[in-house]
Formats: sequence, C-alpha cells, structure tokens
Amino acid sequence: MREIVLINITGEDRPGLTAAIMGVLSHSGVNILDIGQAVIHNTLSFGILVEIPSNEHASAVLKEVLFTGYKLDQQVRFTPVSEEDYQQWVAGQGKPRYIVTLLTRQVTAEQLQRVSAITAEYGLNIDHIDRLSGRMSLDMPENQGKGCIEFSVRGEPADAAALRAEFLSVAQELNVDIAFQRDTVFRRNRRLAVFDMDSTLIEAEVIDELAKAAGVGEQVAAITERAMQGELDFKASFKERLALLEGLSEDVLQEIADSLRLTEGAEMLFAELKRLGYKTAILSGGFTYFAKQLQKRLGIDYVYANELEIVDGKLTGRAIEPIVDAQRKADLLVELTEQEGLRLEQTIAVGDGANDLPMLALAGLGVAFRAKPMVKKSARQAISTLGLDGILYLLGYRDREGAEE
Repeated sequence: MREIVLINITGEDRPGLTAAIMGVLSHSGVNILDIGQAVIHNTLSFGILVEIPSNEHASAVLKEVLFTGYKLDQQVRFTPVSEEDYQQWVAGQGKPRYIVTLLTRQVTAEQLQRVSAITAEYGLNIDHIDRLSGRMSLDMPENQGKGCIEFSVRGEPADAAALRAEFLSVAQELNVDIAFQRDTVFRRNRRLAVFDMDSTLIEAEVIDELAKAAGVGEQVAAITERAMQGELDFKASFKERLALLEGLSEDVLQEIADSLRLTEGAEMLFAELKRLGYKTAILSGGFTYFAKQLQKRLGIDYVYANELEIVDGKLTGRAIEPIVDAQRKADLLVELTEQEGLRLEQTIAVGDGANDLPMLALAGLGVAFRAKPMVKKSARQAISTLGLDGILYLLGYRDREGAEE
C-alpha cells in the first residue's frame, strides 16, 4: 500500500535545503506529485506532495526528512492525504484558469481582502499569489509607489459580466485597478502593441493645444471632450475642429511639439517591449507631425495618423484623406497583425477615447488607459492608477526580470 503525504517545511531560507530534502526522498524511490516554494523576507515556505511506494517504509522516510529539517533549522509538518482527496484534486486541473491583477500605488490588506472575497463569491479558487512589483521603500511617496499583486485562480465564474462589474466598482471605490483575464498561452506570448497618441502616450490633446494657439481653445476643447465621450461622431467632429484652425502658422507646430510631455511610464514600457521583441505602432486620430517625433523618441516601428494640409506655411483647416477614425484604427490593427504573421490574440491595443473601442475589442489585450468612464466600462481591461508601464504587469512581467538585464 502506498502513502500520499503533504510535507510542509518552513524556516529561514538557505542554499542546499531543497537538495538535502530531495536526497532523503530519492533514497526510497519517492514520487513527487506536486511541489511549490515561496520566500518572503528570507523566510521559506516549501511544500512537497509525495507518493511513498510502500507504507512500510513511510515512517522511516518521514523520520529522516524530519531529522534533516531539524539539522537545517527548519520546521517540518506532515499531512496524510487520502487517495480519494488526491483524485478529486487531480480532476480539478482541467478547470479554466484566470489571472486577477491588482494594480495600486500602495498595496493594503483591504484591497487584497476585497479582491479575494469577490473571487470566492463567484466560485473561483486561488491557486497562487505573487508580487510582480519590486520591493518598495518605506519612504516612497504615496503617489510614486507602484504595487502589483497577481492572483492565479481556477474555476469558471457563475456570471463573468457581474464579476467584472463588481471588480470595476471596487476598483473605483478603492482607487485601484483590477484586471481579470483568461490565462492562456498568448498572455505572455504577445508580439504587437498599438497605441493611441493623444492623452495616451502624451499628456495632452494636440488639437486642443493647436486651438489655444489659434484663439479657439474653449470651443475646440468642448467638441473634443464630447467626441472622446462618444457623444459625437469622431470623423465629423474632427473635421469641425480642424476647420477652426484655418490660417494657423506652421511655425506653431514645433513650439507645441517641444512642450508635449510623455505619459508616466511610457519610456520604460517601450524599452521593455523592444527588449522583449515586440513590434509597436501609433494608431492615432491626431497628427503625423507629432507622432513622427514620438516615433523617433520611443523607437516605435509604425505610425498611422492624420496629415495636416499646409499651404504657404499656413494650416488650411483640412487633413489629407484617409482620416484615421475608429474603424480605420481597427482595420490597421488587423493589417499590421497579418503583416507581422501574428494572430489577434498576440496583440495589445491601448487608448483612452470612444474612437479606440473597436481596436480595444479586437486586440488580445485591450486596455483603456486613464480613459473616459464610458470607455473604461466598455473595455475588457482598464488602467487608471499607474503609468503606462503598468501594462507590463498584465503580461505577467515582474520588475525583477527587467532589473536582471
């Protein structure tokens, strides 16, 4: 008769411990059914589920494990597992898996309690919890911190839409972001990332800045806001706003370009995407003049935006067709995906306005970044708390992975 036993080892982490324990188990032909290890603040938690071929040898094997642990200043605990319980555990491995990602400036117990309570409420079991963000100094200013906790959960939510809605509600209440996505082979195997520009890669709507220079700032800003909220057709509102810029000097363009600020985390995000082998693109309803400068600064592969028509050094109030609107963005995402020999599941799309929703819906990972409420509610994932580099966490990226390079 065989014995199935869960061995739990805890204590100060030290090199050679795993080899010592496995050395004991190997002498008796023990099979390893499961194994897991975590180290928090130099304290080890090590679990091994073993099958001991004969219960006649079980006590001797476990006694030697206990003695080895004692010599290494470890606490050892044994829990017998019935074959029936083991078979039920095995049967559960075919259940769907999801990833719940908590993004916040400062991780708190309340945040983790609310997230874990919601997962339990919808019938999901937490298999693993991991900190993806780096270690945070106690003196870190609250608005500069960057925390990410990833939950790997198993099961199928009874009502996925209700689960997402509850996560969104709690995220707004606690000023955090909570992402919920299926754990598939594509999550860490995406290869194309496309971005809106205005209010996504840069902290401004360029057309509004041009309007200020032309003396029609408030009028254009009001139209821009309604368009981004989805209250106006983008192409029609774009032409209406652009017409108000007729006669503006071409010289103003570079002045505005020099004043534009990158969004928090943009440089780190693009550096890491490049290191990981991604192709990147700007798909923008803004203007190529500014997008091309961002392309050089961030090393972006493709740019698709609107070309301002300029005659005799003055803006004519028109753009050269075709206009990059919501449908054009979605079409370009598909074209680039095919051009790169990829599947849509391997793509990321990021934007903040209503005209970004079609491409967000098509992409394998669609992220509404610091988006308008309607856009945030409609998109599958949203980030408002951290900078653009928070997108890396949704890919399972750990800060320490970047630090190793």
